[in-house]
Amino acid sequence: MNELVWHKSTINQKNRNKLLNQKPFVLWFTGLSASGKSTLSNIVEHKMHNMNYKTYLLDGDNVRHGLNNDLGFDEASRVENIRRVGEVAKLFLDAGVVTFAAFVSPYLKDRENTKDIVGAQNFVEVYVNTSIEECERRDVKGLYKKARAGEIKNMTGIDAPYEPPIHPDIEIVTEKMTIEKSVKQIVKYIKNKITLKNE
Repeated sequence: MNELVWHKSTINQKNRNKLLNQKPFVLWFTGLSASGKSTLSNIVEHKMHNMNYKTYLLDGDNVRHGLNNDLGFDEASRVENIRRVGEVAKLFLDAGVVTFAAFVSPYLKDRENTKDIVGAQNFVEVYVNTSIEECERRDVKGLYKKARAGEIKNMTGIDAPYEPPIHPDIEIVTEKMTIEKSVKQIVKYIKNKITLKNE
């Protein structure tokens, strides 16, 4: 028998939005490892912070150091990893904070599930579109080299699939766009969405 009862707070999201003077949402960066997700999300968050917006960045590696340090990289663990992050993003959203999430999140169904968790109207999907060849050339963490050598398994793009977004809200083709141009495109989108409308 489920004895859990949701405790409704006196202060709600609308109150927090008004206090912070912003409309929160989740900006979800997806793409292969070394595609540029963390770099872009970090720069964009820094710019928004300097514009006095209240933000928080959830990064894939950072989350696995704490909240999800019990998960591996098999399919079931990846699914649970993204589910948990979606629930955390929902809490930040309720707090009125614009939340950046940078995760490979390779499966379409998981990103759709996250959209359901936070609400479609609050979910902005940013596809950091970088070819596997370019990601391997960068190979910042040396993961692709290890995967090719058989030292690590379930590497997305090598022996595990990546399902690209079909209709992302924003697509950044990193091999054709400078970081500056990419950031400018994302910030412009955010500024149009973040303004708190009179309700």
